Amino acid sequence: MTGKKKKSLFKTWVGRVHLWLGLASGLVVLFLSVTGCLYVFSHEITNWLRHDEMYVQQVKEKPLPISEVWQSTQEFIGDDKPITNVTVYNNPEKALVFTVYEHGEGSVWYFENIKYYYSIYADPYTGKVLGVYDEELDFFNIVKMLHWSLLLETEIGQPIIGWSTFIFVIMLITGIILWWPKNKAARKQRFAFRWKDSTKWRRKNYDLHNISGFYISVVALIIAFTGMVFAFTWFKSIVYVAASGTVVAPEIIKEQSVIADTDKDAAFNEAYAVTKQRHASADAFRLTPAADSTGVINAYVQQHEGVYYKLHNIQFDQYSGELLRERRHEEKNFGEKLITANYDIHVGAILGIPGKIIAFIGSFICGMLPVTGFLIWYGRKYKKAPAEKKRNLLAFIKRNKAVTT
Repeated sequence: MTGKKKKSLFKTWVGRVHLWLGLASGLVVLFLSVTGCLYVFSHEITNWLRHDEMYVQQVKEKPLPISEVWQSTQEFIGDDKPITNVTVYNNPEKALVFTVYEHGEGSVWYFENIKYYYSIYADPYTGKVLGVYDEELDFFNIVKMLHWSLLLETEIGQPIIGWSTFIFVIMLITGIILWWPKNKAARKQRFAFRWKDSTKWRRKNYDLHNISGFYISVVALIIAFTGMVFAFTWFKSIVYVAASGTVVAPEIIKEQSVIADTDKDAAFNEAYAVTKQRHASADAFRLTPAADSTGVINAYVQQHEGVYYKLHNIQFDQYSGELLRERRHEEKNFGEKLITANYDIHVGAILGIPGKIIAFIGSFICGMLPVTGFLIWYGRKYKKAPAEKKRNLLAFIKRNKAVTT
């Protein structure tokens, strides 16, 4: 067998793999791309829609103690729905955001596995509740959960999403192999659209699939790989080991509070004050109270607005407010930093608005690929039949004419 025939046979099998996998995962890829496009700018749109609740009407000289606003907000929502955590912004014009959440069990569906999930906005200077949002029914949260697990329980839906994404990665690789030009002449037709008035829609569709797919392939691979980090523990481990250069997982130290008969509200206020003092330039802090009698107050510091790649973790004694341990972003190895940045990379936020625009365009084209690919396959499989029938009919007429003459 000559080298040319071997190459042709190789591309033939690559084409078959590309086709079969595309038909198997096309609908899921299209679904993920559409929900991804919808979710990319969720942060900006939500902030715009909730502007009146997110910002206070009047900034006073000194806010109320965090514990006091916590208690008044808890009374407002009811003792049957305990507050989970509070987010405090360094911007004095922003309201406090209390999260009230409890997960349910026993169903495969998203809506039936949440008992309640609310975001409550409160004025830090007066304690007044500015707004309550049911996050379970929030449009962007539903879009996120559709993208995350098809609105199924994570253990069921996420493997479907993960393996469909894995198949999509193979399709991207095989697509690049099929796209790769044979010679210089073919290269001219692979990098740009060269349409004329006479160019038929099938040719345009073919070019859209190939040329657009090539130019977006790098972005698509990044989106797919970061998606697989969420879906598969084993893939997340591979990324961590490759980035950190070690198979040793980062040490997780769980501090414990020393049980004492003290004012826990004062300790919580102290934890907030210390966090704010140590991270005066950070965008926001999320404080979570201790889960049990020996647990600690956890503070998660978000350094920059709208992104989560730079986080600091602090633990405080729940009885005294004493700082027990702090782990800053700078202390993490590159593997940890990359995993922490995974969400921001996935949605393009790591590059700000330009990155989100790139992610939006990338997701849009990724959604277009299964559609244009299906049209190519359909055209080749079913549109040849009428032409073949026409040729057979003409041949039949020709034979009969020859016989009669």
